[in-house]
Amino acid sequence: MAVFLLRWRNATNLWQEKRDGRRLMAMRGGKEKNGWMRVLGVDPAAAGPTGYGIVEGDGRRSRMLHYGALRVTAKRQKECAGAALQDVHTLLCGLIEKFMPDAMAVESVFTALNMRTALRLAEVRGVVLLAAAQHGVEVHSYAPREVKASIAGHGQADKRQVQLMVRALLSMTETPEPADAADALAVALCHLQMEQARRRFALPEASALGKPRDARVALAAVSIATRSPLPRILSTR
Repeated sequence: MAVFLLRWRNATNLWQEKRDGRRLMAMRGGKEKNGWMRVLGVDPAAAGPTGYGIVEGDGRRSRMLHYGALRVTAKRQKECAGAALQDVHTLLCGLIEKFMPDAMAVESVFTALNMRTALRLAEVRGVVLLAAAQHGVEVHSYAPREVKASIAGHGQADKRQVQLMVRALLSMTETPEPADAADALAVALCHLQMEQARRRFALPEASALGKPRDARVALAAVSIATRSPLPRILSTR
C-alpha cells in the first residue's frame, strides 16, 4: 500500500509539473517552439509620452499585439519629482508580466540632444533597463537612424513615413498613433528583423563579435540583401 501511494504521488507530481509547463507556455504565447519571437519595443522620452509596443513574428509574418504611449500629467509630476519615472517603471513591469516578451528593444540616446534633455532621457532609460533586469529580459539598443533604415529603407525618414511603414509591415487597419507609439513598434520590428536574420544565417550574437557594431553591420547587410519588396500602401486613412 505504501509503495502504491508513493507511485501515485509521483505520478501526481509529474502531472502537476506538466500542467505547470503547459500553463507557462500558454502565458508566453506558446510560439517559441514554432519559431515565433515576441519583442517589447520602448521609445523613452525626456518630456513627452513614452511609447511602447508589443510585436511578434516568425520570420515570414509579423503582427502587433498591443501598443500605446504613456503621458504623465503636469499635476502628477508636481506631486512627486520621480512620478514620471515611477509610472514608466510600473507600466513596463505590467507589460512584461502580461505579455512575457523574449526581448526588449529600446531607442538609444540621440547624441545631438542638449545636456539637460540627454540627462532626463538617460533617467527614463535607466528605469526601462531596471524593469527589464528585474524580470530577466534581454535589452537591445538601436540608434534612431538604424531603426528608420530598417523600417523605411533610409535613415532620414520622418515620423509620418515611419508610421505608414509600421502600419504596412504589421498589416494594421489604421495608422498607429501617437508617433511615439509608432516609434516603439518600429524599434521592436527592427530588433525582430535583425534577430531573425541572425538566426537564419547562423550569425554570431553581438556579444560574440569584437564590437556590437560589427554585428549590426553584418546583420544590416543580410537584412538589406534579403529584404522583400516593400508592401504597397493602398490607403493612408
